[in-house]
Amino acid sequence: MIILGIESSCDETAAALVQNGTNVLSSIIASQIDTHCKFGGVVPELASRMHAEAIVPVVADAVEKAGIKLADIDGVAATRGPGLIGALLVGFSFAKAFAWARRLPLAGVNHLEAHIYSLLLMQTPPTFPFIALVVSGGHTNIYHVTSPHTFELMGQTRDDAAGEAFDKVSKMMGLGYPGGPIIETLAKGMDPDAIKFPRSLLDKKGFDFSFSGLKSSVARYLHDHKIVNHEDKAQVAASFQAAVIDVLSTKLLNAARFKGCKRIGISGGVSANQTFATKLSQRAAKQGIQIFAPPVSLCGDNAAMIAARGTTMIEQGHTCNLDHDVFSRTH
Repeated sequence: MIILGIESSCDETAAALVQNGTNVLSSIIASQIDTHCKFGGVVPELASRMHAEAIVPVVADAVEKAGIKLADIDGVAATRGPGLIGALLVGFSFAKAFAWARRLPLAGVNHLEAHIYSLLLMQTPPTFPFIALVVSGGHTNIYHVTSPHTFELMGQTRDDAAGEAFDKVSKMMGLGYPGGPIIETLAKGMDPDAIKFPRSLLDKKGFDFSFSGLKSSVARYLHDHKIVNHEDKAQVAASFQAAVIDVLSTKLLNAARFKGCKRIGISGGVSANQTFATKLSQRAAKQGIQIFAPPVSLCGDNAAMIAARGTTMIEQGHTCNLDHDVFSRTH
């Protein structure tokens, strides 16, 4: 079975062809970062227009790179939500039209479940059950994953997502967008304990997150201290990043102990942060817990993970009709 995956939930227009749910034949991503970076974040109207311009050539490129014909495609999977409504509509509407014209089944994929599937596309994926973290600009969620179709939400952010906090702190310091890779690069070699930023909700028994207080604490620090040179900014970046990593790692390890899991998978854009992956792996090793992280190409938004999740949905008969719509938030 060959599934065409389409992703357009935010600022990447992506298409991929995946065979039998695991073999990625092609994965094409058209990024909009160069456009949105001048505004310090994603502008929804611009994102929608750029998706509309890119969707046809991106899909055509994915088919060509896969070395197949349109007649070889057995089904279509597209992100249905959550995400930016205008952006989602472009990809999902294209998928509807493509599936209808070729009489193919269509799966409307939950973007967060698809990120978990990026772990299952690894050469050596985690076996069930495992704890999964989906951490990006819009989400910070912990799941207990017991099968390809069962995702128990254990905790989520109550306010800002971790990736959003990276972007906003980067913007405060005039560093640019996206903030995650900029802050990680800037923080290298600096003392992560130099500034004591708060670790919200670590004293709570649950698995929810909160990063708005940390973001506000950084803003107050920048207001109260003269940040005049590169080293000053690097120190703030290192201490802020350390606070985020500490919270994410502690909550994940607590969740693994609570469920008796010896495997943790991290996915989403922030999982590409190598400092986070390294620190988490070091702490997990002491407890006999194995960490799984997909390659960088699968960490951010991509269509291969959409096609992989869509494959299992189509196999189970969980398909969409033409009157189904997109959604901005999880139900």
